[in-house]
Amino acid sequence: MSKPRATVATSGPDGLTPAGDVAAIVAGTHGDPFAVLGVHEAGKGFVARCFVPHAESVTAYTLTGKKAGELSRRDDRGFFEGKLSLRKRQPLRYHARNSGGDWWLTDPYSFGPVLGPLDDYYIAEGSHLRLFDKLGAHLIDHEGASGMHFAVWAPNARRVSVVGDFNEWDGRRHTMRDRRDTGIWELFIPDIGAGRPYKYEIIGPDGVRLPLKADPFAFKSELRPATASVTALPPAHEWGDEAHRNYWRNADHRREAVSIYEVHAGSWRLHDDGSFLSWDELADRLIPYVVEIGFTHIEFMPISEHPYDPSWGYQTTGLYAPTARFGDPDGFARFVDGAHRAGVGVILDWVPAHFPVDEHGLAKFDGTALYEHADPRKGFHPDWNTAIYNFGRREVISFLVNNALFWAEKYHVDGLRVDAVASMLYLDYSRKAGEWIPNEKGGRENLEAVSFLQRMNKEVYGHHPGVMTIAEESTSWPKVSQPVHEGGLGFGFKWNMGFMHDTLEYFSKEPIFRKHHHNDITFGLVYAFSENFVLPLSHDEVVHGKGTLLNKMAGDDWQKFATLRAYYAFMWGYPGKKLLFMGQEFAQRREWSEARALDWNLLDFRLHRGVWQTVRDLNYLYRSRPALHARDCEPEGFSWLIVDDSANSVFAWLRSAPGGNPVAVISNFTPVPRDNYRVPLPQAGKWREIINTDATDYGGSGKGNSGGVEAQAEGGGISATMLLPPLSTIMLEFVPDGAMSGASNLGG
Repeated sequence: MSKPRATVATSGPDGLTPAGDVAAIVAGTHGDPFAVLGVHEAGKGFVARCFVPHAESVTAYTLTGKKAGELSRRDDRGFFEGKLSLRKRQPLRYHARNSGGDWWLTDPYSFGPVLGPLDDYYIAEGSHLRLFDKLGAHLIDHEGASGMHFAVWAPNARRVSVVGDFNEWDGRRHTMRDRRDTGIWELFIPDIGAGRPYKYEIIGPDGVRLPLKADPFAFKSELRPATASVTALPPAHEWGDEAHRNYWRNADHRREAVSIYEVHAGSWRLHDDGSFLSWDELADRLIPYVVEIGFTHIEFMPISEHPYDPSWGYQTTGLYAPTARFGDPDGFARFVDGAHRAGVGVILDWVPAHFPVDEHGLAKFDGTALYEHADPRKGFHPDWNTAIYNFGRREVISFLVNNALFWAEKYHVDGLRVDAVASMLYLDYSRKAGEWIPNEKGGRENLEAVSFLQRMNKEVYGHHPGVMTIAEESTSWPKVSQPVHEGGLGFGFKWNMGFMHDTLEYFSKEPIFRKHHHNDITFGLVYAFSENFVLPLSHDEVVHGKGTLLNKMAGDDWQKFATLRAYYAFMWGYPGKKLLFMGQEFAQRREWSEARALDWNLLDFRLHRGVWQTVRDLNYLYRSRPALHARDCEPEGFSWLIVDDSANSVFAWLRSAPGGNPVAVISNFTPVPRDNYRVPLPQAGKWREIINTDATDYGGSGKGNSGGVEAQAEGGGISATMLLPPLSTIMLEFVPDGAMSGASNLGG
């Protein structure tokens, strides 16, 4: 789409700017205001022109304070020009006056561009990996002045202007420079500091003024319901987390204990008046809590800026800005640093699968389908009534890849959990026949999204080896968590949605019927090592009428609590990393709502406190026993002991790893105690009971094995006879020297 261009000479025969140019500047319709405004050669000297609404007179000065000339008013609406007593081109300051007073301003049009040809080259190529240092609003010193440099991509716009409280939101006053080769518009505005709200006023290719747009690269935003971007200082936090980051840079995440506490920052706790905690208040309360209960990581549901609280952050409009709900961006940096110093990692939910169509956001950003596809069969998401990123456009890919790198670099996050990957991978996701367009090979796979995910993972792991990526992917797409060079998508981990679905389905059945659903538990081990799995009991399972995990368990209240404790120990003993949504660690009874805090008073009640203590002890065991975590993603670390006792709903397996004692995990999912139950074990000798979810400390009936059992060779095999408590999971750890005294016996 062609744009209006300046076609007039710098000045007319009388030495003045042609009237057409003056009128266009005043109207905000000039195609190239830099060709008119600012400092220009005129014969053997220089002339200055400026647009200063409300001024009656303007005097030009150099930045050092030397008077350079009086400017004449050519148009009563604020266009001034005049000759300068300068020997060389340089930036100017203006002293403006009217009957009400006077003011000073520095002329943005008297400065040269900030971006250079290398930026143009890499931006155009889509390979620029530091876009967040170039686009958006940055406080810089430029040609002798301090101010904000603004840059935004809007290749099809006729005009782009920065508007804010500093120019009365008047798009005529700070029209940007069009870098035509890249579609980037930029402008250096002197004398603007941090804390100033701003947006972009964009005239589309059809000449229509769009609703004001927030900056896609905004690093700070206004608190909703306001939607402006806010100028911000560069991050000033002094980090003290090098020990934490070095550890994870040199670790193999697959062989480390990873136990994730999923948190919605806006409802974990609230002030008494219902207002949000700040990042510093969250740091004071959440970090010690997570340390106490033993999780290794906090995973935040999206904390990038979003306009609508009930979206939980998944309808994000500001991918580069920590939401203003909890304070300023430095507050989030302090939180991450504090978590790291306490030994806790921070994972962010990241949403490249879709974006909302709020008018201040990315939708039709420059009047065209810029970030999204124009065709709704590829560019509209029917599930969420949102737009879908155009993964075939290199500038869009660069925007998203840079965002992943941004959070890792600027905020030291330990991982990104990528939301709704399945919806990205399939062109026919949630679509009927005729509602989607096949790929170039005639298939349903979104090859452009595959390429994007592979590139994102390569760049993140290549530049930040201590950071992990996790895919929420619910289909059988192969090699989600395999390296790109082996044909995989390149993620570090994948959520095991099959485990979640099958186990919750099993535990919803009354115990008498579970023998008919034995396969719901055993089937998962058929594919348990096909990916690097995270076992997720996430927020998705406790919303929209689904109740809570406690309410999903079958039976009366006692049985629900017993089953939930047994389920958690079963899960912590199962191969795969762990994830539990907040509130489920103490068996929240009410379904989660983003509008209220968790029911912390439940911890005053014995059964709820017992579930909390169970999770705490499980986290301790998981982290302290290599057998339970070091081979989470490898079949060598798992072997069945009892797989076919459907009549009694008993399961038993062995977890093992180099450098640790083997651990047997044994579950009885009926309310009937199984006395004298024989379990095969790999080694004769003492096996210490390291946890028993039926312990009275947890709210159980207290049945157990007095701290351990002894395995003996008998009939050509080795086994131990034991009591399996009702609705319980126990773990037995082999004791090499046979010593049972002083053994750790959590809940035994």
